[in-house]
Amino acid sequence: MKHGKKYMDSAKLIDTTMQYDPDQACDLVAKTGKAKFDETVEISIRLGVDPRHADQQVRGAVVLPNGTGKTIRVLVITKGDKAKEAEAAGADYVGAEDMIAKIQQENWFDFDVCVATPDMMGLVGRIGRILGPKGLMPNPKSGTVTMDVGKAINEIKAGKVEYRLDKTAIIHCPIGKVSFGPEKLNQNLTALMEAIIKAKPATAKGTYLRSIYLSSTMGPSVRVNPLKF
Repeated sequence: MKHGKKYMDSAKLIDTTMQYDPDQACDLVAKTGKAKFDETVEISIRLGVDPRHADQQVRGAVVLPNGTGKTIRVLVITKGDKAKEAEAAGADYVGAEDMIAKIQQENWFDFDVCVATPDMMGLVGRIGRILGPKGLMPNPKSGTVTMDVGKAINEIKAGKVEYRLDKTAIIHCPIGKVSFGPEKLNQNLTALMEAIIKAKPATAKGTYLRSIYLSSTMGPSVRVNPLKF
């Protein structure tokens, strides 16, 4: 693969044989994000668990102290008083059967997160095959199936991110933007890692945090020392 001049210049700043402390890694990622747009900083964490086993799944959500730097569009599927509560909390779209039909018939996905009240999950289940592959299906573990829709919306808008183990035992998750700078990125990184460590399955054996890498959208990856967590 051929890389551009900016990437190659950034890569020279990183020693690929080193595992950096979290604050050093955040500093390097902030320095190496040289694109013309505000690059997203993402973390990739390889865990010592077997994703084939249901009792070794790692999934949850955490509110990043400095947010994600992205404006999140929230769809709430609910009725009655809860619909009014959702609108008052700042939901971008609120509805029930009408929203389900819009997604089914118009292939409409102008939202980033879907929240639903428990009584509406039978209705939402009809489009589970559509929402699931896109990572948009409401889930109690991530706090998107709840009666407290106001709180859920406020947390999502404030920078709540969901982390989830994929089938290769890796978690990919955004922790902010290059423009945040090293200090804010490190605060977000610490909050996410604390949540993932807390979510360690009781059945997991051996080393839990195998490897951690930080990277910006267009920049090279920086290896982080897992022992620092």
